Amino acid sequence: MYNWKQISQVSDSSGKTTPLTRENVPESDKWDLSDIYPSESDFLSRRNAFAADIARLSAFRGTLGRDAGTLQQALDVYFELLKTYARLSGYASLKADENMKNAHGEHLRKETRQLGVRFSETASYISPEIIAIGEEKLRAFTKENSALAPYRMFLEDMMRTARHTLSEKEELILSRTGMLAGAASNAYGIFTNSDMIFPTVTLSDSTKLELNLANFGKYRGTDKRSDRELIFQEFWKNFKHYENTFGTLLYASVQQDWFYALTRNYASSVEAALDADNIPLSVYTGLLANIHNHLPALHRYLALRKKMMGLDNLKYSDLYPPLVRGMNTKFPYETAKKHVLAALNPLGSDYTGPLRKGLESRWADVFPTDGKRSGAYSNGSCYDVHPYVLLNHTDDYESLSTLAHEFGHAMHSWFSNKNQPYPTADYSIFVAEVASTFNENLLNQYLLADTDSREMKLFLLGHALERIRTTIFRQAMFAEFELKIHETVENQNALTGETLTEIYLKLAREYYGHENGICQVDELFGIEWAFIPHFYYNFYVYQYATGMVAATALSEKILNKEPDAVSRYLAFLKSGCSDYPIPILRKAGADLETPEPFELTMRAFHRAMDEIEALLEAENSD
Repeated sequence: MYNWKQISQVSDSSGKTTPLTRENVPESDKWDLSDIYPSESDFLSRRNAFAADIARLSAFRGTLGRDAGTLQQALDVYFELLKTYARLSGYASLKADENMKNAHGEHLRKETRQLGVRFSETASYISPEIIAIGEEKLRAFTKENSALAPYRMFLEDMMRTARHTLSEKEELILSRTGMLAGAASNAYGIFTNSDMIFPTVTLSDSTKLELNLANFGKYRGTDKRSDRELIFQEFWKNFKHYENTFGTLLYASVQQDWFYALTRNYASSVEAALDADNIPLSVYTGLLANIHNHLPALHRYLALRKKMMGLDNLKYSDLYPPLVRGMNTKFPYETAKKHVLAALNPLGSDYTGPLRKGLESRWADVFPTDGKRSGAYSNGSCYDVHPYVLLNHTDDYESLSTLAHEFGHAMHSWFSNKNQPYPTADYSIFVAEVASTFNENLLNQYLLADTDSREMKLFLLGHALERIRTTIFRQAMFAEFELKIHETVENQNALTGETLTEIYLKLAREYYGHENGICQVDELFGIEWAFIPHFYYNFYVYQYATGMVAATALSEKILNKEPDAVSRYLAFLKSGCSDYPIPILRKAGADLETPEPFELTMRAFHRAMDEIEALLEAENSD
């Protein structure tokens, strides 16, 4: 064991410090890519073999409807190639992320992606040919040939969405519009990250601060209220200056969504987006209805925040400082691993066994090094190997929570890959955040039970409350905004920057209780919509909220030791995409077509506030 703080930087003979390099990190704390391919030369050799193997797929063109055996052989080849490509792509991506300053790694990744495009082009005939077989004949094939069983969901989903598939010529034309798709999103990203001019402000301690995206995220939670107000006013004033530009870009993106929905014969953009995972529209609208029913819970939390911060009135700029400051507790990586294992004990050895193996067997690349990709992720694409986890551990609570989160993803992949054939192993995006958020919930509850420190309890409870505010209430507000602006276009009305600001401000004031004096949302802050890149992702954000609601409901049931709760949760992890997301979650114990998961989540939300209020009352009575 060693202290990360002692190796986070190295010094030369002059005492000058330089960023930590991979060579300074012990092998035990770097992922082992030799589990995928023994060496880079082996990777290149297998990639060359794959490039030659792609031609095998062409031999089946025009034959898929001939008989059940031919269809099975073609799908066997297709999915075997797909599995091989995923392994190649996974290796290249992980290798490149070790040091993004190294052009060689990025070259490997780009060359592998180009090979993937070639593979996709070769396989492009499969969907149209299968749809042309027809549902009746296809069902006869699957009944006749049991070897087609692993492809049941693949085939059923293809037939389910066949009514939205166009003729071959129309599909070709539509595919060519891909050259234009995403232009608004790309322009937004380039503008905000490269070309946009940001103001500089002088803080109360004379610090001069450029209010770019990174610094706004870093300093918006600063201690001094006058500095927060200055940061908010100047940052949003600058966005307001570009309101027309941002409005034009987002309007174009919404029009693009509606174009594809109309062309594929959907009644609305949201219906088209949800249909990819066969999510009922009622899940989306039900999320919004349940959130509105529970806005008093959010308002209770905001009142508690105002009290803990000692404020006479709560402003929108007061939402980001932590409820408890000065928590300097450190969680070195070895300690963090022990906490995560202990927190997940309620799931039993069937879960903690492979989790322990993953933590100890170099699945993770642990520490930040010079050139390494920032952030964290889990990559479960190497089906026959094991998941890999990228971390940038810095000994703080966020790093501990991130470890639990990413290994939640990793264990989801591990269980799915071990229990599903390759065609049904990759779980959908809709359920992706459930296993990760579930782990964070259990970690938070474990740490609460493991400490006698009043300050630590307040810190942990405050962290739990903020996760619910930002991941459920805030993302639901985003989802409602997204629905409203798409409906505006679908009703043949135009969107401008000004109308987008009006819609967003009205929602923000409703959610945060502006009219009732709960939280003051200044008119200027209506421009916040222009800050959210997810509005270009076509109805993506609602899944953050539904994922956390499902995860909280499932973790509540396990912590309450409900019968079969653990076995049902483990069955969920093993399910992959063997069914659609809603039935899979329903079997696990979180039916998102009912209010129950929301009720359980709000119960946990209120319980955390009750505990904080009890701690504050006990302090006042001492």
